Amino acid sequence: MKNPLFVLPILALALVWQPAGAQDRIYRCGNEYTNNASEAKERGCKLVEGGNVTVLQSSRPAAPAAAAPPASAPKVSAADQKARDSDRQAILQDELRKAEARLAELTKEYNNGFPQKSALEMRNAQAYQERTAELKANMDRAQADVDGIRRELERAK
Repeated sequence: MKNPLFVLPILALALVWQPAGAQDRIYRCGNEYTNNASEAKERGCKLVEGGNVTVLQSSRPAAPAAAAPPASAPKVSAADQKARDSDRQAILQDELRKAEARLAELTKEYNNGFPQKSALEMRNAQAYQERTAELKANMDRAQADVDGIRRELERAK
């Protein structure tokens, strides 16, 4: 029979000497991780070094239902909905008139890129150029507003 005092140090030495790679090599492929070396090589993944990696698999969120109203949503009668749609269209028409008036005002003031110079701008060309650029930007925004309201009106029909 072997001496138990002799076997114990050898067993301890074997446990310590075991390679540190108790965990497989981990590769990062964008936002995904894998320990499959051949797959990682195919996809051009990078080896993760320096410490253990813990990856938790999460479930994908369920796709939202196709525009189904929640069960707790109040029911609207057809007459009420028609009145709401009519109000919406009237509001959009009013907004369109205001946006078109603003665009016409800015277009007139912009004067094809040559707005009327003020007394201060006669002596300061930089101020004139800045005001002209600001007018152009405001005109572009006003045009985008008009286009957006028109698109919204088309959807309301």
